[in-house]
Amino acid sequence: MLSSLPAVAAAALLIPALVSTLAPTAADAATLERIEASGTVRLGFREDARPYSFKDSAGKPAGYIVDLCRDVVERLKPGARKLKTEFVRIAPSERFEAVREGRIDILCDPASVTMERRAIVDFSIPTFLDGTSVLYRADRPVHAFEDLAGRRIAVLGGTTTADNLRLGMRQVGVNAQVTEVADHREGLRLLTTDKIDAYFGDRAILAALLYQGPMPGIELSRRYFSYETYALALPRGDDAFRLAVDRALAELYRSGRVRHLLTRTFGERRDDMLDALIVINSFPER
Repeated sequence: MLSSLPAVAAAALLIPALVSTLAPTAADAATLERIEASGTVRLGFREDARPYSFKDSAGKPAGYIVDLCRDVVERLKPGARKLKTEFVRIAPSERFEAVREGRIDILCDPASVTMERRAIVDFSIPTFLDGTSVLYRADRPVHAFEDLAGRRIAVLGGTTTADNLRLGMRQVGVNAQVTEVADHREGLRLLTTDKIDAYFGDRAILAALLYQGPMPGIELSRRYFSYETYALALPRGDDAFRLAVDRALAELYRSGRVRHLLTRTFGERRDDMLDALIVINSFPER
């Protein structure tokens, strides 16, 4: 979970996303119409983004954001019809294109909101706050970008983590060998076999990887190298569908259901930023 910051700072992080997401615009109900006609919502998920979006031991989609999407679907109910969910496995490199091309209706993974991505998809109100950290070999600790000089590093390709890593290295004038991998399992394999010195990723995902089993000589940095806001990626320009998803999320925040899902995934921990997230997103219906 995230280290505590004042609630006011968390609110400042969320305001831009909230303003853009909730601004009233003309409705386009294409997605809702298709869902009502088919009775099915297509949810994109990842296999390896534990604890947010992954395939569990039974081969079923699981994770905090996957659970959140299930609850959203239960509250969409166009025409008061009970909806089915169809889960579609999505590779990290094609997740936003899958939304844009209409292969999925909602992307249920830890998608960071950026202005560049908002040119491709729309985003819901925020679902989580996390940030970039690093797993490293214990005899080669990483506590700052300067520690990466001359090191072998890997990061998931096509992510804000990869962008932030390169930006941070440029800012401090550090050169390192950076390898982009297709999934977190490949990054972890390179690290545990000493093919790389450090692996960057979202901190909660790295913690989940570390705690899956014994990994002697591998440690997780306490530092956050960036802070990021997650949200559900949705079809761009379909304001009616975005409003329906936001309405469902706001109800989940107001009712306390989100806190229950957080506790089920992350345990009984209090965090100022997540507490602020819940308060800010508990929009009243009227």
